[in-house]
Amino acid sequence: MKTIVIEKDERGVAILALNRPEKHNAMSAGMIAELTKAAAMLGADPDVRVVVLTGTGASFCAGGDLGWMRAQMGASQAERMEGARALAEMLRALNEMPKPLIGRVQGNAFGGGVGLISVCDVAIAAEGAKLGLTEVRLGLIPATISPYVVARMGEAMARRVFMSGRIFEAAEAKALGLVAKSVIPEHLDLAIEAELKPYLMAAPAAVAAAKALVRSLGPVIDDAVIGRTVAALADTWETPAAAEGLAAFFEKRAPEW
Repeated sequence: MKTIVIEKDERGVAILALNRPEKHNAMSAGMIAELTKAAAMLGADPDVRVVVLTGTGASFCAGGDLGWMRAQMGASQAERMEGARALAEMLRALNEMPKPLIGRVQGNAFGGGVGLISVCDVAIAAEGAKLGLTEVRLGLIPATISPYVVARMGEAMARRVFMSGRIFEAAEAKALGLVAKSVIPEHLDLAIEAELKPYLMAAPAAVAAAKALVRSLGPVIDDAVIGRTVAALADTWETPAAAEGLAAFFEKRAPEW
């Protein structure tokens, strides 16, 4: 693994850490592939009872990698759909992993970073963390992450932040239902420890079955839904708004709107 780190302790707690701190853990194609692989590995590991998803360095995940975004600008629609599907399948792999997934959020979490939080069974953020669904600032839409964001927040709460692209902090993330609580940075690890401990007293097979049950009772996120979001993202890349927004971003200027 080149972009993530996995550590396991004797209790069965696995730490799955995004490990591109110099890039604020922005997601590249390589990281997406490695996270997909990690979800399968950890899900099948009988020694793992609970997984903590976090990022090394200052940020949880700053969204899409700039190099990946540049590559998408020059890609064909079929190539863009392939990239969008890889992201969607990674999120599904984490969402359906038969182990509890606890998000440990610090620093920035934008775009795909909010998607990663949304596939966690519970997430805790450090006060001072900044979050946002910032895709619309680039003329894009938060498409592949949308089923998980809406499942986590509900439509009414998602509408407050889904279309504006505005940045919000940990306290509002809690009010939106995106994270369960916000704590001072010094207490983040203590809060994570308190969250994971009950799972160590529960039967792993029962936990997995309970997770599968609760997912089946929530919003449907199946092949059809994922296919619709992949197509929506690929189509949006073809729009004049996306061309202008991305050009303005890389040229470090304000977009025409």
